[in-house]
Amino acid sequence: MDIKDILRKVKNGETSIKEAEKQLKLLAVKSIGDFAKIDIGRFKRRGIPEIILAEYKHPNETVEIVKNVIEDYGKVIVSRASIKHTKELKRKLGKKFKIKVYDKARIIVVKKHNLHEVKGGGKIGVLAAGTADIPVAEEAVAVAKELGCKVYCAYDVGVAGIHRTFSSVQEMLKKEVDVFIVVAGMEGALPSIVSSLVDCPVIGVPTSTGYGYGGGGIAALMSMLQSCSLGLAVVNIDNGVGAGCLAALIANKISKARSLGQ
Repeated sequence: MDIKDILRKVKNGETSIKEAEKQLKLLAVKSIGDFAKIDIGRFKRRGIPEIILAEYKHPNETVEIVKNVIEDYGKVIVSRASIKHTKELKRKLGKKFKIKVYDKARIIVVKKHNLHEVKGGGKIGVLAAGTADIPVAEEAVAVAKELGCKVYCAYDVGVAGIHRTFSSVQEMLKKEVDVFIVVAGMEGALPSIVSSLVDCPVIGVPTSTGYGYGGGGIAALMSMLQSCSLGLAVVNIDNGVGAGCLAALIANKISKARSLGQ
């Protein structure tokens, strides 16, 4: 039962307001054993399905969480999944549910076979400065696609060969992308450059690529936060999932407005 079912029952006089209030509170959180409390109302409230961070979780715990959440909402995204997580999910849930693996992103999507998914219509351009930044970029790509967006990618287009940047940005502008996600490690300069060239939001993603003083993504993060190029938002180091969610929310809102002629 979801929020619409509860409200429909109130409207039809099938349940009292007091009982409806109780059911709505129960919908907010679902406990799984003694190791997880799931926000099962997130998709209805925000348009973002449950995303489970598999890293540091035992494969059996991950399976249990997925199994419980998917029964209510039909789709679960698992991030930072290991080979063990993938094998266990396929072994225990593969016959009943559709499982899609984004290898480079380390993301697994589990969904019901009959799930009807509505395309959001948003268009996102994803740029990665170097080849080492691709796994984080692919996290953003996977999440944005699962949130209904069309995604265009260009990798290894960093400032070390800046001519590559301009041509890639130009191609994406021709496709009229709504949002850019720009992933970069080392000194993290690429998002500032892209933000100075385009008239749409740019989301910078610093990666832990880098070494020595300012290594581990610290220099990239600080550089992006200190950018003097307006219109640049920044997520945390290696947070491709967060960037994908933010970009999809923005792009899908723009797409909705576009379809209404606004």
